[in-house]
Amino acid sequence: MKETEREYHLSQKHHMKILWEEFFKSDNKTMAQDATLVEKAFIVGRIGIMLLSCGTGAWRVRDSMDTIARTLGITCSTDIGLVSIEYTCFDVDNESYSQTLSLPATGVNMTKLNELEKFVRQFEAGHGNWNIGQIHKRLREIENQKSAYSAAIAGLSSGLACASFIFLLGGGLPEVICAFLGAGVGNYVRALMGKRKMTLVAKIAVAVAVACAVYFISFHIGKMIFHLDYHHAYGYIGAMLFVIPGFPFITSGLDMSKLDMRSGLERMTYALLIITIATMSGWAVATILNLHPGSMPKLNLNPGMLTFLRLIASFCGVFGFSIMFNSRPNMAATAAIMGAMANTLRLSLVDYGYMAPALAAFIGALVSGLLASIIRQKVGFPRIAITVPSIVIMVPGLYMYRAVFNFGITNINIGAYWITEALMIVIALPLGLLAARILTDKKWRHAD
Repeated sequence: MKETEREYHLSQKHHMKILWEEFFKSDNKTMAQDATLVEKAFIVGRIGIMLLSCGTGAWRVRDSMDTIARTLGITCSTDIGLVSIEYTCFDVDNESYSQTLSLPATGVNMTKLNELEKFVRQFEAGHGNWNIGQIHKRLREIENQKSAYSAAIAGLSSGLACASFIFLLGGGLPEVICAFLGAGVGNYVRALMGKRKMTLVAKIAVAVAVACAVYFISFHIGKMIFHLDYHHAYGYIGAMLFVIPGFPFITSGLDMSKLDMRSGLERMTYALLIITIATMSGWAVATILNLHPGSMPKLNLNPGMLTFLRLIASFCGVFGFSIMFNSRPNMAATAAIMGAMANTLRLSLVDYGYMAPALAAFIGALVSGLLASIIRQKVGFPRIAITVPSIVIMVPGLYMYRAVFNFGITNINIGAYWITEALMIVIALPLGLLAARILTDKKWRHAD
């Protein structure tokens, strides 16, 4: 591409792509240790922004950038947000170089995160004895990794997750089937819009509206054929739970616990934005279709069978969410096993131990975090890649929707009740992971 054509192409982008390799003056065979301060800073920044694009928290991004910087013989100080990084690198000659990097959008990609963490560990273990060309080649390979799954697989995984979710919320077979269809089609539409680079608000609003509408249509077809009880229609909430922003919710709490307030508050705001869009869209569609939250028909199952089915549903739900987060099947299965045990324990504590839901959520997240500490030593997956998916299924999406729905029809007291219940659980989940991390991770529990 000619220089003038390239400049015109770049000028059309709202977020201009950084052509990393064009900023390096050193030969590709130059060892990274011998590169200039500016080039070393570019390596540090590129790895940091790639990690941030995977959806991981500020602590992990900073830790990896510091590791690369130390290995290259420089010092790095960085400020991290949801989609941007400002950092300065210093060398032994007291020279410095500052840079600001940003992303056009945020997302979650656990496969790419796993590869990046492997690269950081290998780079540190090799004491930075890589040349510029090797670094470019490896980072380019990782950067070019697209979503691990097609839009169809994304739809199927969300259908599996939401079908499991609605069963755990008390739904029966009609709710499970309708939620599977609604969530599957809704997330498929969202994936297609994502490939076209549609904005967040449009993707969430359209996906939720489609999911609710497909649930409604599926239910009425079932009602005509099988004469279903109308109360099964209340399970439409399950069809929209694939938009729950579990990663930003959980990582915001973890970041704030490490005093990364900027990242924590930005992530929390982002999560609240998604929840607001999703619940308002669901409320609007429900109002048009004359749907409203209610009690689904009670399942007549004995405690033993219910616990067994909850284990299966929790496994399937966490596995589905993990695939949505672009985890490889072995990584998703690991998170699903953890989630099945932790979530079933949480539900049993509430139903049979008469424990407050928030306290049960804390214990469930704590167990998940402790299991991750044991399992991670054997499998080597990033901790966040198996802990967060395992507790996303505990996020009270149903409570959040009921709160907004009641606010929308000016039932303020009822809405306040549900939002309070939701907030208590949302606060308890990251606290559970935090407690497990403090107990098992020496590096995490120290401030330096």
